[in-house]
Amino acid sequence: MKTLARARTLLTMTTLVAVIGSLSACDSMSRRDRDTAIGAGVGGVAGAAIGGSALSTVGGAAVGGIVGNQVGK
Repeated sequence: MKTLARARTLLTMTTLVAVIGSLSACDSMSRRDRDTAIGAGVGGVAGAAIGGSALSTVGGAAVGGIVGNQVGK
């Protein structure tokens, strides 16, 4: 059990570092592109939380990206 908790903590920290690193690449993006990327990320997380499958994650990311793109108009 303790090994599983450590693995989960390591995975969470690795994901956080990757997300923060990828956000630094958004400097050269336009506002609309940035809104699209943020929408896709939030939609993917929401889809995973609601559906729990890969298909719901991809669907959530697609819908979130579209919404983010349209909000930035």
